[in-house]
Amino acid sequence: MGTTTGTTTTDKRADDETAPEADAARETAGGTSTEPEDGGPAEGSGDLQETADDTQDDTGDDTGDAPETARPTGVAAGAGAVVAAGLGLASVTGTWLGTLMSERQKLVGQIGLQSGKVTDPIAAAYGTPWHATALVNGVFAVLAMIVAAVTLTQARTTWVRAVAWGGLVLGVLGLFIAAGMYLDLFASMPAIPKGAAPGA
Repeated sequence: MGTTTGTTTTDKRADDETAPEADAARETAGGTSTEPEDGGPAEGSGDLQETADDTQDDTGDDTGDAPETARPTGVAAGAGAVVAAGLGLASVTGTWLGTLMSERQKLVGQIGLQSGKVTDPIAAAYGTPWHATALVNGVFAVLAMIVAAVTLTQARTTWVRAVAWGGLVLGVLGLFIAAGMYLDLFASMPAIPKGAAPGA
């Protein structure tokens, strides 16, 4: 009987000494475990989901704002290309403003002849109106070149750049024609033969 009691007491003490160590091991294993409790989501999955949502929101904002910032620039570039082409064509073919200025200069020349302030009837009736038309066409040509150059620095669309280049070429051609008209390069100024009376 004494031996059995001693053995039982010894085993009980050994179990009491090893129990804290087993509890500590279980607590350590439970703290480092990544398995979800009660079927819930694993730790860290919420942070990953929030990061993915933030990335998706940022991507959506960027792609949504890009067309809004690019649209005004595209519209302005297209309008500038059309305006440049129109101005270039007007500088080559002439405008109503050039015709109006020519008629005004012709009327001023006739008034000068009647009042005796102008002595050259050819310049009053032909030269000055012709030069006025050339000057107006030259102004339109310069405007076409400026608008086309500004449009080409901002345009990215193919058709916009093509129209702008067309306006630039027409502007250069119109400026050349206007300069030739103003400097009488294409045709010399008519002259009254010597000995002929002005009214003959």
